[in-house]
Order: sequence, then structure tokens, then C-alpha cells
Amino acid sequence: MILRAANLSLLILFPVAWFAPLLRAGFLPLFGLDEISVISGLQSLWETDPALALLVTFLAIFAPYMKTIGLALIHFGQMRRRVLPVLTWLGKLAMADVFLIALYIVIAKGIGVGKVETAWGLYLFTACVLASIVISHLTARSSRAT
Repeated sequence: MILRAANLSLLILFPVAWFAPLLRAGFLPLFGLDEISVISGLQSLWETDPALALLVTFLAIFAPYMKTIGLALIHFGQMRRRVLPVLTWLGKLAMADVFLIALYIVIAKGIGVGKVETAWGLYLFTACVLASIVISHLTARSSRAT
């Protein structure tokens, strides 16, 4: 029951995380910082590099949401538990997106030309991805126990 509720909450929390500010970035420290979210970052990426935008869209939006919906279907008995390894793999792909964001922050700070600050959306998105991984692990564990 708790796993169901936690997983269903991710159906709300993931979209919030996609629109929440992941980071604030600016070219020079004297100017204001622009907030960048998953959605605003994807919008910019679609204009410059559609192939990378497609990959990031899959990693950041489709993979975690498909996994969450799949877990909900398993929890409510609408999908077989044999699909669980595929869903677990999908959730780990979303972690790659968190890694890309962290890498961007490290590179931008290392160059020293602009200023980059993490924002609360990065922590929310990371928490959603980690919660999804834990929920799938506990779901797999509970299915082996029964």
C-alpha cells in the first residue's frame, strides 16, 4: 500500500520537477542569472541539437514516467511482474540525466567565465529518480517474498 502511494505521488512530482528550476546560470557574475528547468533546457536544445534533445527528452521525461506508470500497473495487478527488470532499467536511464546536469554544472564552474548555481528543482528531480529506483527495488523484493 505504501509503495503504491509513493509511486503514484511520483506521477505528480516528476512533472513538478520538470518545470522547477534545476539551476541558475549567467554569463558574467554581474548580470542576473537565468533559471533553467528540464523543460526550458529541452526547448533550447531542440533549437540547436535535435538529436541530443531527443535523447535527453527520453532520459528525463519518457523513461522515468513510463517506469512510474509501469510500476503502478504492476502494483494494481494490471501488468505482470516479469516486466519489472525492464522498468528498473528504465529508471536507471533517468539517473543518466541527473549525471549530465551535474557534469554541466562542474564544467561550467571549472571554466569560470559565468556563474552557475544549483536550484531546488535539481534536488527534487534527483529525489524523484532515486525514489523511483527504491520503489522498484522494494517492489521486486516484495514479489520474490510472495
